[in-house]
Amino acid sequence: MPDQNKELQKAGLKVTTPRVKILELLEHATTGHMSAEEIYQQLLEDGEQAGLATVYRVLTQFEAAGLVLRHNFEGGRSVYEVDKGEHHDHMVCTETGQVVEFHNEEIERLQEKIAEQHGFELTDHSLVLYVRPKK
Repeated sequence: MPDQNKELQKAGLKVTTPRVKILELLEHATTGHMSAEEIYQQLLEDGEQAGLATVYRVLTQFEAAGLVLRHNFEGGRSVYEVDKGEHHDHMVCTETGQVVEFHNEEIERLQEKIAEQHGFELTDHSLVLYVRPKK
């Protein structure tokens, strides 16, 4: 918990039990990404007394403070991950909803080259590949 306390304080947020627990869950998420509903369910399973509205409020605060990133993949639900300051892209399985993070230097170079060919400088991007298991 000391690491979460430092992160919250550094972001200018008061250290509260719900904030610490939610940050802890996100940091230890096996898939790296969790929806607000998944966080809420896990808090309930862990015996924590926090409402869904609290989870959404805390996630909004975390996003504004730069602690988490929110992704809106197709399917209409947002998922959150801890912002580690390292760029990566995503693959989302259209059948299972599984999210896989990846980084590929060749793709990064190609995106910069394409922007340059069109007279632009790439400042940021988000790449999401929608995939399904091979049959």
